[in-house]
Amino acid sequence: MAGDSELLPRIAVVGAGIFARTQYIPRLREISHLVVLKAIWSRTQESAEAAAELARDFAPGIECKWGDAGLEEIMGDPSILGVAVVLAGQVQVELSLKMLKAGKHVIQEKPASGSTTEAETALSVYNSFPNKFPYKPIWALGENYRFEPAFVESSKLMNDIGDMMNIQVIVEGSMNSSNPYFNSSWRRNFVGGFILDMGVHFIAGLRMLVGSEVATVSSISRHVDTDLPPPDNICSLFQLENGCAGVLVFAVNSRSPKILWRVDGTKGTVKIERGDDGGKHGYQVLFSSESGECQKTFYPFCGVHEELKAFVHDMVQASKDGDHKAEPRSSYVEGARDVAVLEAMLESSAKQGAMVQVKKF
Repeated sequence: MAGDSELLPRIAVVGAGIFARTQYIPRLREISHLVVLKAIWSRTQESAEAAAELARDFAPGIECKWGDAGLEEIMGDPSILGVAVVLAGQVQVELSLKMLKAGKHVIQEKPASGSTTEAETALSVYNSFPNKFPYKPIWALGENYRFEPAFVESSKLMNDIGDMMNIQVIVEGSMNSSNPYFNSSWRRNFVGGFILDMGVHFIAGLRMLVGSEVATVSSISRHVDTDLPPPDNICSLFQLENGCAGVLVFAVNSRSPKILWRVDGTKGTVKIERGDDGGKHGYQVLFSSESGECQKTFYPFCGVHEELKAFVHDMVQASKDGDHKAEPRSSYVEGARDVAVLEAMLESSAKQGAMVQVKKF
């Protein structure tokens, strides 16, 4: 086993917060036959060591890094091929670019940025990096919805519903005091509050499902729940580049949580709804055909797992082939496009519902 692990690529996790501990470490355990978790970094030694203990069973040699010196050690370690940046949204882009400049492949946790301006600047810096490592480092973004089988399979069903007539996206979230992210200070202080941080997932799902970009939006947002940062509700009318229109209704916290996407066509309907089946959480996909039959399929959550597998595969392939094309679903620019839609919705709301063009990437 030791001999096998010596041949595997090595990765570091920068961040030891809730998502790093509850998602990245468990998912890296699931793919420990594909990649070695060599190091974990946090601002303090105490939090780095606490997170490392969670991974010790599958990464016995894991190293703890902290502070500026720890970041320098990760950047200077030639054995570390890739880095997962799982930090507060306000600082992720800057640190991702540092790692990329040092020649590390990066998978950055969502959101891609706090604004389209930040994303444009970041992409300009990234695109200026020369291909000298002997490859250009991959910049992937972790949003996971584009890797959920429910969306992959539902996008194929869209070919059978005829011409799209209308789209509904309903998000009634459960961001209350029992949610581990409720008191997350960076999310509360983020532009758009929870709307942007949570919303990129739902926009990613929409864009993946319909296969067309959102062109224009007209939105109204409100601040109803004073326990949440503003805004906590938004209703938006949007139009795709293919002409089809739809609505997004998004409440950050609801007494009756529900998340669904529904596309109605001339020959059928596709609906994806979050739920559980036999104790497993995931998505129920319903396809109603022209004949009136309804096909139901349940897909358990596995987006983070699949996304990390794809990133590891791309890291390895890029090391062998400098011209390797990374998985497009996890490209940073896809995440920037999700941010652009939500930014346009918030801008429209600030203009009392005026129609706003979505910035293109």
